[in-house]
Amino acid sequence: MGSPMKIRATSKDGVTEIKVLMSHEMETGQRKDASGAVVPAWFINEVTAKLGDKTVLQAQWGPSVSKNPYLAFKVKGGQAGDKVTVTWVDNKGDTRTDTATVS
Repeated sequence: MGSPMKIRATSKDGVTEIKVLMSHEMETGQRKDASGAVVPAWFINEVTAKLGDKTVLQAQWGPSVSKNPYLAFKVKGGQAGDKVTVTWVDNKGDTRTDTATVS
């Protein structure tokens, strides 16, 4: 399980903007360490975001996403006080879920 995500969500004129900074090493499986051994692949492969109880984003990622990925998107709806929940799952089965309140 990774470090907590930094989630910011703001609502203006019926549109909610959600920004997420995830903490994850995101190894491709193609890099070698100092001794020449291949560093095993380890990356986020599923991301889900919910606004309240409604799923507003589902993404499937691969090894080409950078370390500590940043994700920003906008959705119609939402208002101050609503909850935003973001969950990721990596290829080793680790998962992380964090929640923020829309301002």
